[in-house]
Amino acid sequence: MPIREDLVRVLQIKHPTNSSSTSSGCDDANSRWSQRLCSRFKLESVLPCVSWMSSYRVHEYLKDDILAGITIGTMLIPQAMSYAKLAGLPPIYGLYAGFVPNLAYGVFGSSRQVANGPVALVSLLVYNVLSGMVPPEAENYTQQYVALAVLLALMVGLLECTMGILRLGWLVRFISHSVTSGFTSASAIIIGLSQAKYFLGYSISRSTKIVPLLWSIMQGYKEFQPIPFLMGCLMLSILLSMKHVGKTMKRFRSVRAAGPLTAVIIGTVFVKLFRPPSISVIGEIPQGLPQFSLDYDFKDAKGLLSTAFVITGVAILESVAIAKTLAAKNGYEIDSNQELFGLGVANILGSLFQSYPTTGSFSRSAVNHDAGAHTGLSGIVTGFMIGCVLLFLTPLFSDIPQCALAAIVVSAVAGLVDYDEAIFLWRVKKKDFCLWVAAFANTLFFGVEIGVLIAITLSLVFVIYESANPHIAILGRLPGTTVYRNVRQYADAYTYHGIVIVRIDAPMYFANISFIKDRLRKYELCSKATASRGLRTEDIRFVIIEMSPVTYVDSTAIHAIKELYLEYKSRNIQMALSNPNEQVMKTLDRAGIPELIGLEWYFVRVHDAVQVCLSRLQKENYPRPDGDESAPLIMVQRRGD
Repeated sequence: MPIREDLVRVLQIKHPTNSSSTSSGCDDANSRWSQRLCSRFKLESVLPCVSWMSSYRVHEYLKDDILAGITIGTMLIPQAMSYAKLAGLPPIYGLYAGFVPNLAYGVFGSSRQVANGPVALVSLLVYNVLSGMVPPEAENYTQQYVALAVLLALMVGLLECTMGILRLGWLVRFISHSVTSGFTSASAIIIGLSQAKYFLGYSISRSTKIVPLLWSIMQGYKEFQPIPFLMGCLMLSILLSMKHVGKTMKRFRSVRAAGPLTAVIIGTVFVKLFRPPSISVIGEIPQGLPQFSLDYDFKDAKGLLSTAFVITGVAILESVAIAKTLAAKNGYEIDSNQELFGLGVANILGSLFQSYPTTGSFSRSAVNHDAGAHTGLSGIVTGFMIGCVLLFLTPLFSDIPQCALAAIVVSAVAGLVDYDEAIFLWRVKKKDFCLWVAAFANTLFFGVEIGVLIAITLSLVFVIYESANPHIAILGRLPGTTVYRNVRQYADAYTYHGIVIVRIDAPMYFANISFIKDRLRKYELCSKATASRGLRTEDIRFVIIEMSPVTYVDSTAIHAIKELYLEYKSRNIQMALSNPNEQVMKTLDRAGIPELIGLEWYFVRVHDAVQVCLSRLQKENYPRPDGDESAPLIMVQRRGD
């Protein structure tokens, strides 16, 4: 027995008028631009320290900030010298990189817990480019090498400041976490193997590729020295043990930061007491603060440009990531572009005082946070501490064993080999695991810069593929509701004969519109075969497009919608649009799409559109007698519809 369809109130889209769509849009745009301009000229945007200084609580913060700064300084002194050696520089330049950049970042950096200074990955990148530009046999080798490292710091700083001012920090979002993890893991292995010569007691060729490193290590096995190996392993054991205790036991958090200094003190005392000839030491270190200099030689800037971009990318990935994490833990927000500007200023000012490129450190920032740092004052304290060391304590460092510094580097990068992430990706998403492996293998076998290039390329290919192939779903009605969901996800959702309902889960623009059009044609055929409710009809009569997830449409998409409409019209199919957002609706309105399709075919809900389509199908199949429009409309349905 036929039953009557429940009366449904059909809600149609309110269409913007030409005046409102233009003037209000201009007003909104002007308002947004004025807000941006005002925000850029606030003092806090140039000097973020003003923000925390204005609300500084001396009794609550001062003691913790000073202790945290001293803790990081204690950790940074041996690390800085170790990383300078990794970069191919004399150890003193590691201390220079921990002096002015820390002071500058404390003033210009937006994060209150990030610890700035030299880091392992940037040091490896510095060595990778400079070792190929300055041959070891060159006259004044060290002077040329240092000049290029300082110039590289200036270039990195200028790039970071430029990107921060132009608000281009979002570009690095295109590099996926899986690719970054694979690249970092491979780099950590390369860094660790590069320190093997200090453990083994014989020279090995320096390379950023694993095969030459392993081959060089195997070739020199006859020159193996047991004493440096035993001391290096002992130092490494002490460092890893103290790091583990500091991480797992809250009462001994300071033990983690004291690990590098402890290893250096033990190694230095051993060397001073026994003077073993097989253990090499770092030698004399100049005393005094770095000299101010503007003597840059820009003739080699072109050769450094690619590495400057890579280091800038690493800075954004590493420093901005840890800055946002720590800001969330401490209840404040940071702007990634402002953070990038602060890092840039730190590098520019550092280069004026003979520093090589620096950025925020994961390990030291974590320790800084655990030590109770509240503001950037902790970084300023660290900078002053390094300055005092440069003025008074460098003569004490001449007998530090090289194997102790190598152990510090190895312990620092050991945690960067992220095999847990690889296992997680294998279990969760095989595609991301393949990206991880590709970035890892290419970095390991072809070098760091090639690895970075391939990693970025893979990330961009992945982004382009996902963007050009968006998810599109056929929607069906859930029984007993007016809710429409993906029929693949909800097996009991049903579709109607003669009606195709699709949802486009992405912006519509030139890169994906061909894919969307192809899928719409394909789903027409699928809906014919799977429809189970409503009046039986051989042909598709209506296509309803759910547009609520569509955040943007461009001119190419507009042309494609027009083409689709005309194609559907030629086959006697009516297009209907459901719930486009305000911006999309304004774009469609300016292009004349509502008048083309018909204002009555825009709906707030998919269910409204379906009811109108069912009503039209009813009229076509069961017209009212003698054209009497007042006769009741009877909907023939199956039980349970």
